[in-house]
Amino acid sequence: MNRTFLWILTVLLVACMHLAEAQQAKKIPRIGYIATRSGPEAGEKAFLQGLQSLGYIEGQTIAIEWRFAQEKFDRLPDLASELVRLKVNVIVTSGGYPTVQAVKNATTTIPIVMTGVSDAVELGFVASLTCSGGNITGISVLAPELSGKLLELAKEAIPKASRVAVLAYSSSPNWKLYFKHMDGTARSLGVQLLAFQVREPDEIESALDTARSKRADALVVPSSGFLSLYRERICDLAAQSRLPAIASSGAWAEQGCLLAYGPSPVGFGRAATYVDKILRGAKPSDLPVEQPMKFELVINLKTAKQIGLTIPPNVLARADKVIK
Repeated sequence: MNRTFLWILTVLLVACMHLAEAQQAKKIPRIGYIATRSGPEAGEKAFLQGLQSLGYIEGQTIAIEWRFAQEKFDRLPDLASELVRLKVNVIVTSGGYPTVQAVKNATTTIPIVMTGVSDAVELGFVASLTCSGGNITGISVLAPELSGKLLELAKEAIPKASRVAVLAYSSSPNWKLYFKHMDGTARSLGVQLLAFQVREPDEIESALDTARSKRADALVVPSSGFLSLYRERICDLAAQSRLPAIASSGAWAEQGCLLAYGPSPVGFGRAATYVDKILRGAKPSDLPVEQPMKFELVINLKTAKQIGLTIPPNVLARADKVIK
């Protein structure tokens, strides 16, 4: 009887050990991904490709909790808190300042990998580019310099331009930096800036109407997570007013903007490298913040034809992508 009992007990113990090992083997890292948009775009595709190149396959070797705010900034805090409650290993953010701030407010312990953020040091997300000093690292764009480049492109594409409208989100903490940098560039180009700040989406149309009434020759839209949510509408309104629009990412040109210059979406794949390093034990505070290495110029010739504008050959020759 005792031998039978011991034999059964041994079998049960071995079975439990195998079950525990199987469960452990099935356990895969889980990351959170939070964005302001309504669904995945080119950046998310590049991120997944980056993970795959490192051996991570969604649903097999890594789990991803996707959270999209459906273009409603007020949803971000709840989505961030939800990811924290799920105890994900890492949280990746997309959508600029509002997204990072929401996650930063939700956790000081879970590693955060930011993408598409302008001037992370100036915003206080990291202590420096070389040493973040906290649980945040990732990729940051020096947007003021980029905004100056957009103004230069506007002048190159429309040589006769003397007045350029600038559309900005008034609640952006970077707006003053953008304008200060653009103002210096404008003086060197002999261009007058017409600043238009909006806080709500229904203010966009009136801002562009005013720009047209003030005879603006072009419209520049610096990097803005808020305005990017309404880029199709902005591009349509600009085209209807025959106002050449220049913005800060290729997605704008694909929606009808005349020119777009900014970081290539391929750069989002670098976020996967941060995730990999953190999952292998690296601390966010030890990982330097990177800046985009590849920028792209996208020109929409369909829009140029629609508004009756000819792109100078020297500008067209530099395009990485031309939409016809």
